[in-house]
Amino acid sequence: MASSSRTQNAKQIATKHIQNLTSSLEGMDLDAIGRVFDLLRDARDRKAMVYVAGNGGSAATASHWANDMGKATKRSGQTPFRLICLSDNTPWLTALGNDEGYDRIFSGQLENFASPGDVLVVISASGNSPNLVGAVELAKERGVATVGFLGFDGGVLKNMVDEHVWVSTEMGAYEQVEDCHMSLCHILTLCLTQDRADTGITS
Repeated sequence: MASSSRTQNAKQIATKHIQNLTSSLEGMDLDAIGRVFDLLRDARDRKAMVYVAGNGGSAATASHWANDMGKATKRSGQTPFRLICLSDNTPWLTALGNDEGYDRIFSGQLENFASPGDVLVVISASGNSPNLVGAVELAKERGVATVGFLGFDGGVLKNMVDEHVWVSTEMGAYEQVEDCHMSLCHILTLCLTQDRADTGITS
C-alpha cells in the first residue's frame, strides 16, 4: 500500500511538472528567439567569437549547447562557429575563484578574449548571479553583444542584456526554467543547422 501511494505521488508530481513545462514552452517569445538566432547567425558569418556561461545546472546547459553549436551546426555547410563555454575550463575557473573571487570567474576569462562584435550568452534562472552580471558589464565595456536566457522574474540581467529570452515562472522553479533553457538551446541549434549554405535561407 505504501509503495502504491508513493507511485501515485510520483505520478502527480510528474503530471504537474509536465503541465508547467508545457505552459512555459508555449509562452516563450518566438520573436525574441528569432532575434537571438539572427544575432548568432551574424556572429558566425563574421567569424566573431561566441561566449556562453552559466552556474550549476545552467553551466551544464551552457556546456551542452557549446558542444551542439560547435559540432552539430557544421551540418549546415556554413562557416563553423567560433565559441567558448566559460564554464568548461576547470583549472582556470578555480584559479580565478581562488585568487580573485567567484564573482570574477567569467569576466576574468573574457578579459583575455572579448573584442567588439563578439557575442556573450549568459544562462541564469534567477538573472542575478554576480559573476554573470560582472561578465555582462565587461562585455558592454568591450563592445560585445549580450544575450540572456533567464527565468523567474528575469532578475537584474533582464534590463542589462541587449536581447533576452525570458521563461517567466514562480521564484525557485529551477527545474521548469532549466528544462526550457535546454529546449531553447536545441531550438536555436536546429535553426542554425537548417540555415543551409547551399540555399542561403532557413529551411
